[in-house]
Amino acid sequence: MSNFSAQIVGRVAGIATLALAALPVAALTTTAAHAAPTPAHVRIGDLDLGTRAGLTAFDQRVEKAGQAMCGGQRELAVRNACRDAVRTEAREKLSQIAG
Repeated sequence: MSNFSAQIVGRVAGIATLALAALPVAALTTTAAHAAPTPAHVRIGDLDLGTRAGLTAFDQRVEKAGQAMCGGQRELAVRNACRDAVRTEAREKLSQIAG
């Protein structure tokens, strides 16, 4: 094998070793990003949901729950999508209760 070929093989082996070493880190970050969120509870028993003030208080509590559940997301788009999902689920559950 020529000196040039040995250098190429050495570089490829070094890159492959680095790539393999990075895999566990990537798997850990992916797992953490997609871990199941901790459930949040929005208390509504003390709200009069037939009034604007009651609905405003409900929305504020849902926002606070969304911040608690989704605030750890690093990517803005993921964090916003998470908060949107919290809002949607809370409104669906509220309509089931009221409905």
